[in-house]
Amino acid sequence: MGGRHRTDEPEGGYSPYHEPSGRRRAGRGKVLVPLAGAVALAVLLGVAAYVIMNRDKACAEGTTAIKVVAAPDIEPAIREIAANHTKTSGAPGGSCVAVTVAEGDPAEVTNALAGTGATTGRFDGDVWIPDSSLWIAKLRSSPKGEGISPKVGSIARSPVVLAAPKPVVDKLRSAFGEPSWSGLMSAANAATPDGLGRKIRVLPLDPTLNAAGLSALLAGAGVLRQAGAGEDQLVGVLRQLSENAVNSPGNMFASMAKQSSRAPIGIASEREIWAFNAKNKPGEVVALYPAEGTISLDYPVVVTAEEQAKQKAAQDFVAALSTAEAKKTIRDQGFRTPDGKAGGVITQANGLNPAAPRVIKIPDAASVTRLSQAWSRLKLGGRLLALLDISGTMALPAVGAPVDRMRLIGQTAIEGLKLFPDKTEIGTWIFSTNLNGKGVDYRETVPIGPLGGKLNGSTRREVIGRSLAQIKAKPTGDTGLNDTLSAAYDKMKAEYEADKINTILVFTDGVGNDDPEGGISNATILRKLRDEFDETQPISVIIVALGADDAAGRRQMQAIAKATQGQAFFPNNALEIRKVFLEGISRRLCAPNCNGSAQQ
Repeated sequence: MGGRHRTDEPEGGYSPYHEPSGRRRAGRGKVLVPLAGAVALAVLLGVAAYVIMNRDKACAEGTTAIKVVAAPDIEPAIREIAANHTKTSGAPGGSCVAVTVAEGDPAEVTNALAGTGATTGRFDGDVWIPDSSLWIAKLRSSPKGEGISPKVGSIARSPVVLAAPKPVVDKLRSAFGEPSWSGLMSAANAATPDGLGRKIRVLPLDPTLNAAGLSALLAGAGVLRQAGAGEDQLVGVLRQLSENAVNSPGNMFASMAKQSSRAPIGIASEREIWAFNAKNKPGEVVALYPAEGTISLDYPVVVTAEEQAKQKAAQDFVAALSTAEAKKTIRDQGFRTPDGKAGGVITQANGLNPAAPRVIKIPDAASVTRLSQAWSRLKLGGRLLALLDISGTMALPAVGAPVDRMRLIGQTAIEGLKLFPDKTEIGTWIFSTNLNGKGVDYRETVPIGPLGGKLNGSTRREVIGRSLAQIKAKPTGDTGLNDTLSAAYDKMKAEYEADKINTILVFTDGVGNDDPEGGISNATILRKLRDEFDETQPISVIIVALGADDAAGRRQMQAIAKATQGQAFFPNNALEIRKVFLEGISRRLCAPNCNGSAQQ
């Protein structure tokens, strides 16, 4: 029987199919369908296992490991993309790559690569993804960083915007209308303390630590220049912003929550606002998009690997960052893709506008460097000794003001104090002749120290203010300028502080030295200042000479200022005196190599 069955089988062992009866067909159908699926699944699993086993075998024999250092805000998205890339590497025709991702603060990485700042250690990444191309521009302008590879592309965008708590948005709009950089600059201008600054509290990000903060300054400075604003106005803004700058978006959001009579407005990237709201309440902080447009964080990619295998692996990973799946990951975490397209999380309900804002082009590297240096110079502390002439001629009427020269100088100086932050160290002397015994032409009225420091229960700012309000000219006094200036220069030289701008500020009436009892001659004081001035430890003399109509006196004061790379100002009225304070502050941007020519 067995033989007959064997001879009935066709060659190849195939059994012909005989359709069973209806009843058996139905029963068999229930068995064959799941069986077919199981077989297919087994085949797929087998193929997958084969691919994985062969991939793992190949990868075990030669895996290229690369490290990606990414800005903290985009690091989670990069980590997710890297994990997927690592899983799929080693496919037929591909290479095996293991991608690890680490956080790297862009400012610290820039300093490490450039060998600047307080950052120590060595950068060990093969791919660097900072939050802005501004860091690359800064790096490439340094001697050690000029050879770094240019960026190979950008993987995300996040517009830099104004930020405000939702409850104060209406108050802000009523204060300066449509959100704008020009409105923000006006609110932050130290030269107009009675303007928008009385209603609005600006909370900028430190541009030396945050690309969003630097982007905002660049946008605002560009708007000021287009409006025809002078250098003194920009300095006024930068000085005020530098006093209120915060180190991080987290600190900025925390400062917003503090109670204040002024409405807070900050600067942040769109993504930082999304992240804050995601952790707190949807729409708690609202993004206000400047009417003039804005600069975006562009998340550039730089390949820093040196080995050829790592360079190839890095380039493959860079390609993976532009896939549709990677772009979705980026948009899902609050970023826009390079084309400006927003994901589903960028919504009005979340305090954000999904429409792409107008674009302001990033300024050239030279402009970025100039503004960064200006900020750093203005952040330096100041140490200033003010010498106030109280000789008899200071009792003469002032031009353009209903008071005498002494009162005008006092009132204007009180206003000028408002431009200096509490950390500024200021002291005052008065001078005439024989003020502190025979032959001593000067007397200390307030010792040098921080304006915010305490003196007998009051701040030094308050003490100086009261002193200036009560100051009176000595009717019979002459002008012992040279003796006073010599003593002041000796004091400032002996107490020089390298981390500050050290200055002697002289308020006088323009006569120059007028000391009938002798003292230091004009030639001697000039020789002393020229011989002792040290560019490595500069102490500049700035002279404000009110009513200076004596040609010889003008020439002498110009020479004194020039000898110390200082400046002599000859204002004719109260308005011009006020400008002197801002121009004096703006000298921080050039000291000690400022143009010492006098202002007419």
